[in-house]
Amino acid sequence: MFTTTDIGTLITRSRESGNSRPMIAGTKTSVRRVVVLYKQGAGAEEIARRMNHLSLAQVYAALAYYHANRDEIEADLAEEESEYSRLAAFHSNK
Repeated sequence: MFTTTDIGTLITRSRESGNSRPMIAGTKTSVRRVVVLYKQGAGAEEIARRMNHLSLAQVYAALAYYHANRDEIEADLAEEESEYSRLAAFHSNK
């Protein structure tokens, strides 16, 4: 006998502090975190190995979500980069 998983259940949305980021279900890992590694050149198998609390299926679900919702994730990454730059500039001026 085998078990099947509905892939639609692998990604959820966080409800913390009004932020509704896509997260890998059952973890505290955001899709964005997986995407950062992917954009640095890591493949799904390497990401699963480096983030050993995730299954390969969870990594592929995160990547599928990214490819299906690229504008959302890219905007989130750009916002984070902008905030990082703002804070770096603020602290370098002290």
